[in-house]
Order: sequence, then structure tokens, then C-alpha cells
Amino acid sequence: MVARITFPKSASIALNYNVQKEQQGKANCIGAKGILVPANALNFYEKLATLENRNNLNQRATTKTMHVSLNFSPIEEFSNSRLMKIANDYMRLLGFAEQPYFVYQHHDAGHPHIHILTTCIQADGTRINTHNIGRNQSEFARKYVEEKYRLEKAENHRMKNASGIISFKMEKLEYGKSELRRGIANIVQAVYSTYNFTSLPEYNAILKQFNILADRGTEESFTYKKNGLVYRVLDTQGEKQGVPIKASALPGNPGLKNLSLRFEINQKHRDPLKQKLRVLIDAALVKSPTNFMELRSLLEQANISVVTRQNEAGRMYGITFVDKANRSVFNGSEIGKAYSASGLLKQLNGSTGSQAAKNAMINNERYQREGIVEFNGLSMLTELINPTQESTHIPYHLRKKKKKIRRS
Repeated sequence: MVARITFPKSASIALNYNVQKEQQGKANCIGAKGILVPANALNFYEKLATLENRNNLNQRATTKTMHVSLNFSPIEEFSNSRLMKIANDYMRLLGFAEQPYFVYQHHDAGHPHIHILTTCIQADGTRINTHNIGRNQSEFARKYVEEKYRLEKAENHRMKNASGIISFKMEKLEYGKSELRRGIANIVQAVYSTYNFTSLPEYNAILKQFNILADRGTEESFTYKKNGLVYRVLDTQGEKQGVPIKASALPGNPGLKNLSLRFEINQKHRDPLKQKLRVLIDAALVKSPTNFMELRSLLEQANISVVTRQNEAGRMYGITFVDKANRSVFNGSEIGKAYSASGLLKQLNGSTGSQAAKNAMINNERYQREGIVEFNGLSMLTELINPTQESTHIPYHLRKKKKKIRRS
């Protein structure tokens, strides 16, 4: 977990920033502390009054409002209640347990993070001392929270790299046109940090969407024998181009050793993602595609890429689904027998629509009963992956300007 603390000029500016994000659908207020009514029951002006009433108790203090950003690893998942517990423990250890504050969860980055807005003025009008709070109290609180909730530690090199991905659009690399080394580093880092995969073939199924291959080489090669891994650019025909780049030369060292650790972590979070993908495939099958190309087109519209494996005779014997919306990849057989290559071909040659509709209705009822995923009829809203990362998640206008030191 990475914590950032700033002191905006006013509570109005900081609150307006979070509320605007909320109106854009990029954030939501998940809770508050020190107020008598639920946070969602208050409008902007009522929330602002809560903070300014405290700030007005002290006319001498120049720094009254505090804005905290808590950033977590992309591989971690949080419920609203867990995020509130983390926020409450962190603020208590900072000495703000009795202060009113609002907690917003933001969804505008490739990793989970929350913003906490509070006041430094206490009920008796005195100001909480915040001198070196980021270096002292915040560091202690961060380590305590990491340990208690088993969070990815900020000291972990992988976490540092994951939280520092440069903002960029996930597009296919073009040999001879793109800046290959930087492009490979950015895409590999984003895929490695945000997608769920449990094997090298699954990992490559994602990377190939961007014309990149994680290559072990042939079994006789020095790279393979030494358990090495290199990354290469592919052309439009899938052929290797250019000079390979060693995994150890990329941020976070996404080699076989670190990938194996990621496989184990991702395996624990597979089931909900599998259920979501199954719902999306059923929604496409309900539309009664008459052949595999139509099914592929429908899945592409749902932001799902299909990777097939064929034998020398051109017969399809394997299929892999890359769910870009939920950032996961599954072999068809892992989802279920009906979603394997042979199972899908059998459905396409038979009564696809009626069987898929039956599957969708069964899945819909079960998912809603178990709370696995919200399924609204047969349409799911998905978004293209476009992680916009920020290093601090504190906008420029919320940062307090440093006073210039005049020297005689």
C-alpha cells in the first residue's frame, strides 16, 4: 500500500474534485466517519458544511484541510466494507479517529485506491499537529494496515513498479513504427499487474493481442535450459521480429520465477471471473450465431478476444477466451465442457439459441442468488481496457504550493 498526504487550500476544492469524479461515474462515496447521517444522504453543500464548520472554529490556522490517497496493488480485491475498515484504522493511527471525514473509492486507474477528505481542526478549535505526519505517523499506520489486512507491501519491488505504470493507450505494437522497448515494457507491465492468468500459454494469449510474445525458445536453446525468458515483437502474421529483450531488463523482472508466483496468486481469484465470462458467452450464443465467425464477432463486441488452436488439417481443437473487460483469460474447457472447441461447434451446428437461453437463465438465477455477478437481462456493459495510472492520484490543484525561501 502506498499512502500520499496533501493539504489543499480549501475543503471546497478537495470535495469538489471527488464529487466531480463521482458525477462522471469514476468514483463513489463508500462511507464517512464523525457524522450523524449516512454519507450518501448528504449533498455537496451539506458535506462541505460538515468540514467548514470545523475549519471555522480556528481562524489562525492556515492549513486546515487534509486529503489522503491510499493506493493498493492491482492484484488485490476489496469490498466497500473492507476499504472502510482500512481507512478507519489508518486514520485512527494518524490521530484523526475523532475527526469527521469522507471516503471515496476511485475507479479511474489500473489499481484500487481510495481518497479520504478530512479537517485538521478539532471540536475544541485546536489544530492537530501535522508536522512530518507523512514520514512519521503515516509510515507507522501504513505498515500496521499492511500487516493486519495482509496487503502488498510498499517496499515490495513489484508493488512499486505496478503503481508507477505510465499512462498510455493499450494498442498493438507495430514493428518499425512503435518505440519497441518502451512499448513492450509498458504493455507487459500492465498485463502482468492487472490480468488474471495461470500459465505461460494464457499469459501469451493476452500478450499476442498486442503483438508481443513471452518466448522461452526451443528446448535445445540456452535460454530454455537456464529457465530464461525473453520478450519479442510479432508482425501481423505472428512471426518474430527484431531483437529479443530479456525479462530481467524490464521493470519488475517478469521472468519465469516471478510469473510462477503470479500464477499461484491468480489461481485463488479465478472463480468469479470465470462466472462473468460464462455469462458473456451465453449472451452471445443466445443471439443464435450460425457459424463460428459470427460467434467470434459477437464476442468481440462484448470485448472478448478468441484465440483458436488448429491442427495441420485446419480442424479447431482448442479455444481460449481473453476477457478484456474483466482482465482474465480462460481455456474453453476450463469454463465448462459446453464452452470447449468441440462443445461450441456442436452448439453452433445444433439449436444454439434455445440451449444458450436456457443456460443464461440458469446462470442468471444462480449468479444473482449467490451474489457472484449482476446480470441485467442479456446485455452486459463492458469497457475497453485503458488503465490510466497516476503516481500519487492527487491532482495538481489540490496540492499546497510550497513557499519560496528568500535568501539575503
